[in-house]
Amino acid sequence: MDGQGDMEQIAAAGHAPLWDRIREEASRAVLDEPLLGALIHAGLLHHPTFQAALGYRFSLKLASGEMSEQILREIADDAHLREPRLAQAARRDLEAVFERDPACHRLMQPMLFFKGFQALQAYRIGHWLWNSGRTDMAYFVQMRCSEVFGVDIHPAARIGTGVMIDHAHSIVIGETAVVGNDVSMLHSVTLGGTGKEDGDRHPKIGDGVMIGAGAKVLGNISVGHHSRIAAGSVVLAEVPPCKTVAGVPARIIGDAGCAAPSDVMNQLLGFDDVF
Repeated sequence: MDGQGDMEQIAAAGHAPLWDRIREEASRAVLDEPLLGALIHAGLLHHPTFQAALGYRFSLKLASGEMSEQILREIADDAHLREPRLAQAARRDLEAVFERDPACHRLMQPMLFFKGFQALQAYRIGHWLWNSGRTDMAYFVQMRCSEVFGVDIHPAARIGTGVMIDHAHSIVIGETAVVGNDVSMLHSVTLGGTGKEDGDRHPKIGDGVMIGAGAKVLGNISVGHHSRIAAGSVVLAEVPPCKTVAGVPARIIGDAGCAAPSDVMNQLLGFDDVF
């Protein structure tokens, strides 16, 4: 069954919430691949809650000689205890990956193997630290995410839920960037500034936008909801809602082509769009 069908089945089965489904998948995976048993038990089956598993993964991946796994685990557990919306956002992000990424066949995969999902959840803890006044610790989380995952998201950036970062290599999101809900982006995307200016200087991405691989969106500009940015484009001007832009510099080449580009993930440009 495809990802969308599986998610509909999960939603219909009220007795099987997301965390129970993940644990069921993990138990089957241990039987299928016993050599991964220790990893799967440590990462998933050992934990009573979704939040605990997220905290463990955060601490395991970001620990270093400068900051122990135990300290990071305490930070993550405290963040999830004080801010329930962290787990709510993680659930929506996980469902987004499962629904949109054809390489994702089980809910457990992003939690164990997909660095885009893991980096995004680490950013969310860094953002909580930033908003709590713990800016230096937030910068540490940003640094470690960049070193471990190749994903550099400033902890002050504001990112909605239901976000998928596919492949996630060389992602850069600046300090004053805003990313809406249900956004999909591929590798090597930059949401950056245009120089040394201070203040509000980064893009504002609307809900349901799809940003193709290698796209650069620069400056304090708005990208309207449910728009598409073609791979390799350099966007330097406002993008209206429900449009497709492409090129260097990017220009409007047509409508978005569907109501939900970030869900459909159609990155092809029609002949009429280009000529």
